[in-house]
Amino acid sequence: MKLKNNFERSIIAGVLFVGGLLVSLPFIWMILSSFKNEREVLSIPPTLIPKNPTIHHYFELFQNLNFDVYLINTLIIVVFSMFGLLLNTMAGYGFGKFQFRGKEIWFGIVLMTMMIPGQVAMIPTYLILNKMGLTNTMAGIILPGLIAAFNIFLIRQFMETIPDDLIEAARLDGAGEFYIFFKLILPLSKPVLAVQVILTFIASWNSFLWPLIIANDESLYTLSVGLALLQDQNVTNYGLQMAGATFMVIPILIIFIIFQKYIVEGFNMSGIK
Repeated sequence: MKLKNNFERSIIAGVLFVGGLLVSLPFIWMILSSFKNEREVLSIPPTLIPKNPTIHHYFELFQNLNFDVYLINTLIIVVFSMFGLLLNTMAGYGFGKFQFRGKEIWFGIVLMTMMIPGQVAMIPTYLILNKMGLTNTMAGIILPGLIAAFNIFLIRQFMETIPDDLIEAARLDGAGEFYIFFKLILPLSKPVLAVQVILTFIASWNSFLWPLIIANDESLYTLSVGLALLQDQNVTNYGLQMAGATFMVIPILIIFIIFQKYIVEGFNMSGIK
């Protein structure tokens, strides 16, 4: 029986390895191609490992193509998106643990907004921001993304799993509401917040359509918009395109690696000890 189990595990491990290799091969090809010169990228037969590695493409991104400006704009959006995630967490906590008039009605309205496609909401949002004079500004790019109905819904569902007695005990000990939220609720919410941080980071880091619509000035473009411009302006320079794409993907992988242990905790967590 033990040999049979070991054999089955070996087969499963082999299948997972092959599947993982097939999935990661395009990313490996992209990263390695970013270090190839223009001639080697188009060479036939193609090479996997660069013969003469170069980082010229990365220098060109920041020296000649304004990727430093795009990076700063994207980081600003990411920072404010994380602040928005904090607001969403507070809202989810309020819906999950507080009682107030019209609570279910307001939560139903939040749920209904999830049924509206984002592309449909862009037109009225643009008109409102235009009336406020916020088009072609960083504030106009940031404000619509601060609150997300899905984040509020997911966090509210998680808050329902936290015992009310734990919060009441903290209140009896004299803890204020903000102290309870930051010192008790947030540490207990690490699993769901890890998922939310990854999703929020990916959405803000890859923000493309809304910045393209609201901003007319290239100084307000994000990395995704800059990468699209790069592909249009350098159609045949595949090494430069690969460098831009690599620069977009690597931070997302780093964030996932950092927070993956908390995601695993979310699956394993069965209660509060």
